[in-house]
Amino acid sequence: MKFLNKPMHSYYIEKYSIQSLFSFPITPFIQVCQFERGEFIYKEGSYPQYIYYLVEGKAKLYVTHENGKVSLINFLQAPTFMGEVELLNSQRYSKAIQTVTKTICLAIPINACKNKLLTDVTFLRHLCSFLSEKATRTSAKYTQNQAYPLENRLAAFIMLSADGNFYKEKHTEVCEYLGVSYRHLLHVLAQLCKTDIIEKQSPGYIIRDRERLEKLAKLN
Repeated sequence: MKFLNKPMHSYYIEKYSIQSLFSFPITPFIQVCQFERGEFIYKEGSYPQYIYYLVEGKAKLYVTHENGKVSLINFLQAPTFMGEVELLNSQRYSKAIQTVTKTICLAIPINACKNKLLTDVTFLRHLCSFLSEKATRTSAKYTQNQAYPLENRLAAFIMLSADGNFYKEKHTEVCEYLGVSYRHLLHVLAQLCKTDIIEKQSPGYIIRDRERLEKLAKLN
């Protein structure tokens, strides 16, 4: 992670103003930071120093179990808060968030702002709405796993997790996330390659026909 210089800081603060989400002046507290692809925003078990508001890029949320198995929980896309639950619960962060692409975040230091945030009705009202929408999206994901063929759900997953036109996620994690067997996943990936929608290129896949992939990915 790196904090951006003053001109870039001013650029992103102006471009992605979040002042309307707060009743007190938040801009003096905000720092603008950049994470490269593959960097951790939060490591498992770490205590957040910042609440992040993701304004550009994608990240993934996952947890490592005691037996070493890694479970992919969700993908995060701009705009979204990260670390809000830990602010409310005052607990150590138990799950990891790692970038999928280069990301830009507005960072709010918890030590400097915690009391203001927890007594700010405007911010808390927005946070309630945000958490409700997040819970609804999570429920919808599980419903879609039952209602749509793997071809459609995998297309949506590729669109969600790809960095530009490049897709690279571990098959084992994808299988668990989508609730399918390893063999079934490989079969559908092969079918997408056969129809020239994607192309296998070590260590991942290139999206060759985004329009057809997007059409398959529509789950509503």
